[in-house]
Amino acid sequence: MLVSAKDMLQKAYEGKYAVGQFNINNLEWTKAILLTAQENNSPVILGVSEGAAKYMCGYETIVGMVNGMMKELNITVPVALHLDHGSYQGALDAMAAGFSSIMFDGSHYAIEENIAKTTEMVKLTSEKGLSLEAEVGSIGGEEDGVVGKGEVADPAECKQIADLGVTMLAAGIGNIHGKYPENWAGLAFDALEAINASTGNTPLVLHGGTGIPEEMIKKAISLGVAKINVNTECQLAFQEATRKYIEARKDLEGKGFDPRKLLNPGFEAIKATVKEKMELFGSINKA
Repeated sequence: MLVSAKDMLQKAYEGKYAVGQFNINNLEWTKAILLTAQENNSPVILGVSEGAAKYMCGYETIVGMVNGMMKELNITVPVALHLDHGSYQGALDAMAAGFSSIMFDGSHYAIEENIAKTTEMVKLTSEKGLSLEAEVGSIGGEEDGVVGKGEVADPAECKQIADLGVTMLAAGIGNIHGKYPENWAGLAFDALEAINASTGNTPLVLHGGTGIPEEMIKKAISLGVAKINVNTECQLAFQEATRKYIEARKDLEGKGFDPRKLLNPGFEAIKATVKEKMELFGSINKA
């Protein structure tokens, strides 16, 4: 059964480890992440962007697939199904379909409007027992066509949003979605420290987890980050494994063209990437 991310993140925050949010794009992705979580006894968050939801036919299809898969694979570790960077309408639609966790991203609004809309979302999600993520200071890079330059959030604004009663807070600390450019300045740890101090015991979220050096990840976890989002890294692993399979002309051998064979190297590559991240984040055997 899907659960809210609240308990798993509170435990992670107090235990100084992080739960991975791994974004899903199709059946292979979902199955690989769920099996890896179960095999490693780790809680996990399945992230779904609005673009990926559209690609997978919509929120109800995703809820049906995830619930069915959890039952038939006997998944017993805590799993949250989370809308990633949700718009106001997207959040309402995902809630109605049965998502157990919602991110309402109001970071592109003025702080007053972000507060007003997030306040409304706190009420709606708490009535349904769902977890809620809010964002302050836009995350850099591109996510579903929205481009942010990687702002550093204001700790006072973070406190205003955290005080509304959100479950977790994504605060920009110079992180970006996608691949990091060579001239990236790194995470702003002084800002993270100030944000953590100003937001009480609110678990913090690090978006754009792909390509951040391991020591920076560990330091971010020590400063209150309890949820780390990974997407691009799984996509790159999937792409590389699939490319190798085709370049080795294995799709031309026997029934190598069968999608179950063609997609399997990518599936295994996602599993390996997810396990590696769970080890780094410290969530193994924390279910």
